[in-house]
Amino acid sequence: MTSGIAVLPAAGVSARDTRASRLVEFMLVGGATLVLFPLAWLLRGLAGLDDAELAVGFTAFYAAYVVNDPHFTVTYLLFYRGARRRAFGAEIARAQRARWIFAGVVAPIGLAAWAAAALALRSAAALGWMIQLMYLLVGWHYVKQGFGVVTVLSARRGFRMSPRERAAILFHCYAGWAFAWSNPAAPAGEYEEKGVVYTALAHPRWLELTAGAVLAISAVTLAAVVLARFRREGRTLPLAPLGGLLITVWSWAIFSAADPLVRYVIPALHSIQYLYFVWLMKRNEARAEEGPPAFGRPVAVRVGLLALTALGLGVLVFHLGPTFLDTAFAPRPPRGAATTDPLGETPYFAAIFVFVNIHHYFMDHVIWRRENPDTRWLREPAPG
Repeated sequence: MTSGIAVLPAAGVSARDTRASRLVEFMLVGGATLVLFPLAWLLRGLAGLDDAELAVGFTAFYAAYVVNDPHFTVTYLLFYRGARRRAFGAEIARAQRARWIFAGVVAPIGLAAWAAAALALRSAAALGWMIQLMYLLVGWHYVKQGFGVVTVLSARRGFRMSPRERAAILFHCYAGWAFAWSNPAAPAGEYEEKGVVYTALAHPRWLELTAGAVLAISAVTLAAVVLARFRREGRTLPLAPLGGLLITVWSWAIFSAADPLVRYVIPALHSIQYLYFVWLMKRNEARAEEGPPAFGRPVAVRVGLLALTALGLGVLVFHLGPTFLDTAFAPRPPRGAATTDPLGETPYFAAIFVFVNIHHYFMDHVIWRRENPDTRWLREPAPG
């Protein structure tokens, strides 16, 4: 990615500016979580749990319009831009082209067929299995993004990770994902998601204990690798990138329910983390193409148009489209009667929501790989 030589401050960038920019960056990639925990505690003390939960839940719901929803839809704008080149371009590695075709063609066709069959058959069980796949993969998606935080930001600071360090970090990420999914142990039971009532798989106690043991081993392994570098060289992984990783794995995945108020905003924190790297990549690309020979649009215009497009697409995909489909095609119970349909009153919204989530995971796995030529814009050294 980058050389192991420390990056010196850019001309005109003071040490104070560098510290301030890195603090802001740390807040954006997860550090804000550390501030939110004491704020949540204070809010509960002042307003009480019920009122505080109502206020935070209300805020998080509407913040999703401008944070969570665009973080999904901007993925489509990144992924399908230059689709022909990404699928068939000779300058892109064959393995990367195969990943693009699977994530961009095979996966969405399969997911769409699955969702359409569940809706046509009025099968809450079929849609429920899709929901369970979403919950299984979301932890993988979170920890992989945490891995991206530590690798990209470390490289931008001139720190080159060894293969052993990368392996230890990935081991810890996957172990955290496994434990987050298996914990807590619970029998099979009925759950509801976006109005769909389904029976979830049991999480046996032995699975939780096994995953917990593996997580402990991975934590010790990561600590040993970090300390080994420090003993050899007197330095180790940069603290801010490492902090972003650990917050992602431990606070957003493993102990996401630790605080009833912070839990509401974890998806927004994850989305902000994601959007920061989108901004970083597209800003650097726009800067490079702003001058000769391309003479492209100004950076602010290009990034602003991307943001507005993602925002509008989010409203269409998560609100206008599902509302129209559910109003036009979803069966309605008689006036005054409660619905008894296990698919609920918003089955199209549930199906679209789950489809976009799962497809987002597949697309992300392709977009943010080193083999994607666009990720070169992430490798520009950070100031200082």
